[in-house]
Amino acid sequence: MPYTVPTAPVRSEASSPLLRQELQDRLDTLARRHRVPGAQLVLHSGTDVLALHTGTADVRTGAPVTVDTAVPLGSLTKPYTAALVLLLADDGDLDLDEPAAEHLPELRALPQVTIRHLLSHTAGLPTGPDSDTAAATTGARYLAAVCTPRDLLFAPGTGFSYSNAGYVAAGRLVEAVTGMPWHEAVRALLLEPLGTVGAFLGDSGAARPLAVGHAVNTATGLARPTRQNLAPLEAPAGALLASAHDLYAFGRVLVDRSDVLPPAVAKEMRRADSAARPGALADGWGPGLALYRQDDRVWCGHDGNAQGTSCHLRADPADGVVVAFTGNAGGATALWRDLVEDLARLTGIRVPAARLAGDRGRRVALPDCVGTYRNGDIVYRVAPRPDGSPALSVNGDLALPLVCYADLSCDLVDPATGRLEPGGHFHRDPRTGEVDRIQISGRTARRTDDG
Repeated sequence: MPYTVPTAPVRSEASSPLLRQELQDRLDTLARRHRVPGAQLVLHSGTDVLALHTGTADVRTGAPVTVDTAVPLGSLTKPYTAALVLLLADDGDLDLDEPAAEHLPELRALPQVTIRHLLSHTAGLPTGPDSDTAAATTGARYLAAVCTPRDLLFAPGTGFSYSNAGYVAAGRLVEAVTGMPWHEAVRALLLEPLGTVGAFLGDSGAARPLAVGHAVNTATGLARPTRQNLAPLEAPAGALLASAHDLYAFGRVLVDRSDVLPPAVAKEMRRADSAARPGALADGWGPGLALYRQDDRVWCGHDGNAQGTSCHLRADPADGVVVAFTGNAGGATALWRDLVEDLARLTGIRVPAARLAGDRGRRVALPDCVGTYRNGDIVYRVAPRPDGSPALSVNGDLALPLVCYADLSCDLVDPATGRLEPGGHFHRDPRTGEVDRIQISGRTARRTDDG
């Protein structure tokens, strides 16, 4: 990412109390600016660890955020589930390149989908139904309903589409092989060895302080707690709660030699899948981890958003730097991006935070992108605006203007600010030359004839 920052060596907490105070001040200030009730930051420079926190875990109670407060991680749960699967593969209980249907009969309609495809989002599966729909069915029925040839977005192993359904399958795979519920398996095989006290959505008896997510009323500026609506069967895709310090511990074993994750397992998680082109999400993807290019290095990590939270993990295998962040409001995503710039300015550590929009070359009209695209139950509609430029709507919601480029990538235009936000790209069928797919925010949708 093109930050203009000094390249001074990292200053450790031990040698620079001023650095700690500067970062604490920035965290406090940014939390207020972005209306985030509470946040945590852990920075491991490769030699020293700096842990900061600010604010409240729950505005109803006023309970403070501490270093131990666990925050709903959302999709940052997925790397933990992937690590479980790779540990089982390392023990010889399964093979990443065998058909997932060998262990899960509900996937028998898709014998070409491998376990590796599930973990790297290259199986071609739709994202899955919404959580309210998922709550009304079983895991086996859920997967049998969405894992069908009719719903495949592309041939397995030939593309990328971020899919919760793939991680529902991965969690069921863990259960089938270990004989334990996913919660018990992740606690016994990963969390306890990491020194993490397990906490999960819906776990009222958690033995540690918990934070809740918050939504902010834009008119009053007041935050209110949100309700997490993840269905129980979706737990392997998003049910874990953890602190930034817990994320840091996980990040360390992803890049260092460890008894928790053998070096071969960590290396496999960081290995890019050649078919995984995640667009706006990252620069690449391995089995469980997003990969981000920064300068001449490739970082690994993941982002996670639950209802009213935003959590982020980045680790640099080259020198062992780990950065972990949690925030308990939607504005924490913007807080994270600002904080990354402060880290670069104050420490010289340039952390890849997010893909940028608006730097994709020549803009084009791309009239043949107009049409309807589907990902399971999600309908993307690209239609011309009065001036002829395209706009995108999702399930009939407000249409957002699209800016298209000659390389088939596109950005979304925020109607409130006019700012460009990373969108995705279109795909042409190499045989016909026609636009047949769109990828938005990492999710691919296939063009259909119905409107």
